[in-house]
Amino acid sequence: MKQSYQMVDWAMGANVYEVNIRQYTPEGSFAAFGQHLPRLRDMGVEILWLMPVTPISLKERQGALGSYYACSSYTAVNPEFGTLDDLKNLVVQAHQLGMKLIIDWVANHTGWDHHWTTEHPEWYVKDDKGNFTERNGWHDVIDLDYTSGAMRSAMIDAMKYWIQTCDIDGFRCDMAHLVPLDFWIEAKQQCESLKHLYWLGECEQPAYHQVFNTSYAWSWMHASEQLQKQPDGLNEVMNVLHSYSQYPAGATKLFFTSNHDENSWNGTEYEKYGPAAQAWAVFSCTWPDGMPLIYSGQESPSKKRLKFFDKDLIEWRRPLQMESFYNVLLSFRKENQAIREGETFILPSEHSSQLMSYLRRKGNDVVLVLLNVSYDNKLRIEVAHDWLKGRFRNLFSQMIFNFDGREDFEIQAGEYMIYERVN
Repeated sequence: MKQSYQMVDWAMGANVYEVNIRQYTPEGSFAAFGQHLPRLRDMGVEILWLMPVTPISLKERQGALGSYYACSSYTAVNPEFGTLDDLKNLVVQAHQLGMKLIIDWVANHTGWDHHWTTEHPEWYVKDDKGNFTERNGWHDVIDLDYTSGAMRSAMIDAMKYWIQTCDIDGFRCDMAHLVPLDFWIEAKQQCESLKHLYWLGECEQPAYHQVFNTSYAWSWMHASEQLQKQPDGLNEVMNVLHSYSQYPAGATKLFFTSNHDENSWNGTEYEKYGPAAQAWAVFSCTWPDGMPLIYSGQESPSKKRLKFFDKDLIEWRRPLQMESFYNVLLSFRKENQAIREGETFILPSEHSSQLMSYLRRKGNDVVLVLLNVSYDNKLRIEVAHDWLKGRFRNLFSQMIFNFDGREDFEIQAGEYMIYERVN
């Protein structure tokens, strides 16, 4: 079997868009979300990640609708979202538009009334009194026992079911590090016998790249969101990014300014990053060995914390003010060789605790990225490098500049600049 970080071709240099079906439309259904696919395709979205599509347990349910991540069956569709045929149709629509679709897979635990609890109670972890239990402080789920070979086989069969039945293109694996690595290795071997897939793991252990193409950049996110409280925090951000550079060759990290957990529990990207929210979005699309994630509604933009356990519709503000921003970024990422696979030079600056500045190059493609991730205005940087010679276009203004290897820039709080060399 090929090692996981030899990624499926269509995922190389791609992007992921996380879909919260419940909150996306008033209907909260697969069919209603499907109407957005042409718009998302035009925005540049390539991989759709659906949060769990399985039915939600009633026992110990939190809120009116419960958590997607407390399932009652691994091989059924949440009836709130529609039918199995509705999901199949959504996959077909996505494929017809040139997009891929992956589903969320929650292998560590189930809800309290999953049918396995009565059919195979021996497949679960028990406390010292013989009761179902869980080990991470989540009220509405119970942990599976990965010493059970029969449970492992059933779990893999359930994963294969969605590939065979709906022709999905991969999995986003929830809390992947809580599940033994040897299970994921076996699951991948069996699933890939059916179809070459994209594997996204919610974990941050390099060893798990034996399976996962992309792992979460949690450490980067935690370091970057501390910048509003720790003015010199960029040192820690750079330390984290250096640690990522030591990952296995070809492994990628998922960079994001929001996702379902962050939005609901820790705040929107504007709460966390202030004026630097868009600058960090630019970073997520331009830093090497990264896979950018966009969460449902960020193109609106999203300035609302969505309830996790209840219906809480995304506030779609028309026209979608951030749609063109993401379209420019995602199209540029797809087309520019330097961004997809170029080498990187981090630029020195007297404002190293406020500015992220770097050059990227691959062949004739050269890109300059300047990001002010602070609240401070009028920060100046002199960029001196042989790569910075020739005609360059500002990606967002489309203005052309002639650079001779040494240029001065002034950057306002939260401002972002991308210059690409043009022939």
